[in-house]
Amino acid sequence: MRNRRLRLCGASLLLLLAVLMAPISVVATWVNSEVTDTDRYEQTVSPIARDPAVQDLIINRVTDALVHKIDVRKITDTLADTLADHDAPRFLVDAAGSLDEELKGGLRAGVHYTVARVVTSDAFAKAWDKIHRGAHTAATNVLTGEGGGALEVKGDTITLNVGTVIEELQKQLVGVTLVGAEDIPGADKSIVLAHNDHLSEARDAARWLSVVAPWLPAAVVVLAGLGIWAAPSRRVALMAAGIGIGAMMCVLLIALAVMRQIYLDAVPPAAQSQDAAAALYDTLVRFLRQTILTVLLSALLTVIAGYLYGHGRGAVAVRAAAARGTRTAGQALARTGLKPGAVGQWLRTHRPLTTGVVIGAGILALFLWNYPTPASVALVLLLVVVVLAALGVLAAAAQRSNAD
Repeated sequence: MRNRRLRLCGASLLLLLAVLMAPISVVATWVNSEVTDTDRYEQTVSPIARDPAVQDLIINRVTDALVHKIDVRKITDTLADTLADHDAPRFLVDAAGSLDEELKGGLRAGVHYTVARVVTSDAFAKAWDKIHRGAHTAATNVLTGEGGGALEVKGDTITLNVGTVIEELQKQLVGVTLVGAEDIPGADKSIVLAHNDHLSEARDAARWLSVVAPWLPAAVVVLAGLGIWAAPSRRVALMAAGIGIGAMMCVLLIALAVMRQIYLDAVPPAAQSQDAAAALYDTLVRFLRQTILTVLLSALLTVIAGYLYGHGRGAVAVRAAAARGTRTAGQALARTGLKPGAVGQWLRTHRPLTTGVVIGAGILALFLWNYPTPASVALVLLLVVVVLAALGVLAAAAQRSNAD
């Protein structure tokens, strides 16, 4: 009894550590992948340039800056003076001098159309991808606040660099409107997206997580494995680990939703678009949310597997139905004349071993998968079930052949 209590206490402590480290491991792995993997980072930021809300934000901000830069009063005064010098009627001179709003509206429509054509074009999207791939330091900038790039952290402020739009506009607008390349507002290349007084602390935590990220997933697996091995009832410990890790993933999903609302509340009026801010947040964290759902699904499958290996009435019924199915299929296969021979006999004798090897191979495949998704978990599960069913059918066919 003393040994059982010691094993129970040790297993509980190990499983608790694994459960508590699971969300940290997920976040750290995500941060590390965004910083160190150029392809992953490009996949993360690429949809930003194609999101309609972000495009509208960039179009409106650049258009406003350009129209504000143009001295409409100077243009109307010049037009009125020209008409007066040519002895035009007085009412025409007065009308020309009062065309400020009409001229500004026409200029705004023309500039807006040109800017929209640039921002929504495939060339802009491809240029966006090329710049981010060539300057992957933008991901590091979000964590360190250093350097330049499309996404930057300046103090406690996150900004979006739209310099690509400005450069393209210099080519598109010259000769088309009344604005020259030198009049394009270079000082307004950055759009403030959010300001938060705690951004520096979050950045420091992210940097620390990126250092330990490569080791955390392995540590969680080792701790959970040791806890299951040390527990008096390993099946119960397996289910407890799955339930605990699944619960932590649910907490992490809730935390992401809460942080999203906090982020949107911090969007300054200058950003002018809650939709663009929401699209930016959802795009940047979508791979993190995908990883959380993957771990949650894996934990749920672990709990189900632990239950099916138990003595519950439902588990016994499922195993009995599976056994009947494989036995029926094996007998039908044997009647066709197929004889598995020694291989089938070995499979029938070593069913627990082959089952463990197949399940272990599936777990190893997921662990070695570069970036597993819920779809990849479902695919591996399907393959494991199919292989187990095929091995069961071969074993049943060998049993029927021996009986004949």
